[in-house]
Amino acid sequence: MFKDRIDAGLQLAEKLVKYKDENLVVLAIPRGGLPLGAIVAKSLHSPLDVALTKKIGHPYHKEYAIGAVSLENRILTNAMGVTQGYIEEETARIRKKLEKRHRQYYQNRSPVPLEDKIVIIVDDGIATGNTILATVELVYKQQPRKIVVAIPVAPPSAIRKLKDTPNVDEVICIETPRHFQAVGQFYEEFYQVSDEEAISLLEETHTSKKA
Repeated sequence: MFKDRIDAGLQLAEKLVKYKDENLVVLAIPRGGLPLGAIVAKSLHSPLDVALTKKIGHPYHKEYAIGAVSLENRILTNAMGVTQGYIEEETARIRKKLEKRHRQYYQNRSPVPLEDKIVIIVDDGIATGNTILATVELVYKQQPRKIVVAIPVAPPSAIRKLKDTPNVDEVICIETPRHFQAVGQFYEEFYQVSDEEAISLLEETHTSKKA
């Protein structure tokens, strides 16, 4: 159990200390991954950026991911019985949201280049792993030197899925409980991170790296 995202970020940073001062980028999944990503990036003396991906929820159970979408790609798993029409509609709807978020997050800067970098993808936890997998595909296209997935909590099945993914070089997870319903159950405090807070964390980290 984690007190909050700050506690989880500090514990995650300890697990990643071997990467301190390496040629790396911390890539946080918004919005919940940003508070942790900011702590990890500061601890490792790394730039912080965002991975703009979002899950496709099942039509009858929105929290259950049947896939995930980025601005450039889509990955589908567990989509048996879901109509192609629903998938296309959700993909278009999610991409509109991601395009808006891209404009918000990059109004004062450009994305950090990932080529030949160690990329550490950070989130506040994962349930199915589908959003992370879409992010991994997106990152891999940019030819990084190494892809590391770092999360505080995930079920064993999601960790196995990530470890079986060829483009993931290392998976770091602090807790892997068997009885897993939702990420929030493993935090004492689990508020929703706003876009404003996420953008502020990004800008603070970006400014401190320039100073």
